[in-house]
Amino acid sequence: MAQTLFIPKEIDGSEPRVGGSAETVKKLVGLGFVVIVEAGAGTASRIPDRDFEAAGATIGKAADVKGADVVLKVRRPSSVELKSYKKGAVVIAMLDPYGNDAAVKELADAGVTAFTMEFMPRITRAQVMDVLSSQANLAGYQAVIDAAEEYDRALPMMMTAAGTVPAAKVFIMGVGVAGLQAIATARRLGAVVTATDVRPAVKEQVASLGAKFLAVEDEEFKAAETAGGYAKEMSKEYQAKQAALVAEHIAKQDIIITTALIPGRPAPRLVSREMYARMRPGSVIVDLAVERGGNVEGAAAGQIVEVDGVKIVGHLNVAGRIAATASQLYAKNLVAFFETLVDKDARTVKINFDDELVKATVLTHGGKVVHPNFASAASAAAVAPAAAAAKPAAKKAASAKAPVAEAPVKEAKQAAPKKAATPKAAPKRTAPKTTAPKTEGEA
Repeated sequence: MAQTLFIPKEIDGSEPRVGGSAETVKKLVGLGFVVIVEAGAGTASRIPDRDFEAAGATIGKAADVKGADVVLKVRRPSSVELKSYKKGAVVIAMLDPYGNDAAVKELADAGVTAFTMEFMPRITRAQVMDVLSSQANLAGYQAVIDAAEEYDRALPMMMTAAGTVPAAKVFIMGVGVAGLQAIATARRLGAVVTATDVRPAVKEQVASLGAKFLAVEDEEFKAAETAGGYAKEMSKEYQAKQAALVAEHIAKQDIIITTALIPGRPAPRLVSREMYARMRPGSVIVDLAVERGGNVEGAAAGQIVEVDGVKIVGHLNVAGRIAATASQLYAKNLVAFFETLVDKDARTVKINFDDELVKATVLTHGGKVVHPNFASAASAAAVAPAAAAAKPAAKKAASAKAPVAEAPVKEAKQAAPKKAATPKAAPKRTAPKTTAPKTEGEA
């Protein structure tokens, strides 16, 4: 009997993307799965129900998830959604586990095998599955479009009979996937572009796109990149030197776009109010890291604010602002990964926990949090209530000098879960030579 795959409508009203497209549904049906798409799931991404039906899907309702063996989503399922999921179901989405230990535990308690797409290793084989890169690429493009919309002047240089219009000066801070696309887009629109990053490897890429590179190029700068292509956190001394250089440069810019994120940490503060107060009125700053605390002082999540005559744009889910394109790319990322979990002969899901892709991305399985980055936190959270309950019980028994004083403690020890048998830890991520180094949380 064919297994069922369900693509729901995201219940978060701010999430217009969907975990499937007509193209990927056709592929999933070809793999032997019965595909059910919740009615209206693709409407905000300009994919009508009829397109899904034409590709071989059945249009259903939210309750159909109860019988699904596989669920393909964009965001992490809520507590309410998880109550309807079948135990043992495979859930693939961007689960955003950092700083959300309670939500990760809920996934484990629901008994689902959850894969988080953000943890896809940076290897050649997985490039087509890299959701962070596909979505950050679009965010970088959209950031420039948003900046141009808020900027009340022309971006390219124009020679007119009435005089010359100077080109806008655009400064990109953080040259990962989003930053590189922002550079390319701003250059296409005719702006004069400069960019900065703490990793020396991107200097050549910035120049190849027609922009100028700005950085304090000392010894620390030369060793400022991890093996996986991520930016390292720099010393206070380096940050001070870089800030002084950047502050002088910012005063002359018209548009700034910040993209810097370090996985698992709050966004680094790159631009202070003192820095942008020197920019001319009408200048624009787009903070792509606002969801993680922001790179810019004064940025407000989900708002456009004006401080000292400078507009600070803090849109959330920037890739989702061009949902039709974002969903097409994200759906391809999902199906490319899902194919690796399918037994092509049996036409069913068959997970190989020794596969490096699985080891890197599986978050929960068999009622346990199994990813090495989160398993210890989940175990500590489970042990804490038992230990707390044991302390007053033991104290009370000791004061009464009862011979059974140790009984509650023994019960607490028995209640503490044994260390879960987990898949082997994911290997260190290595960036292939064909992949651009990253700065963003895509990163």
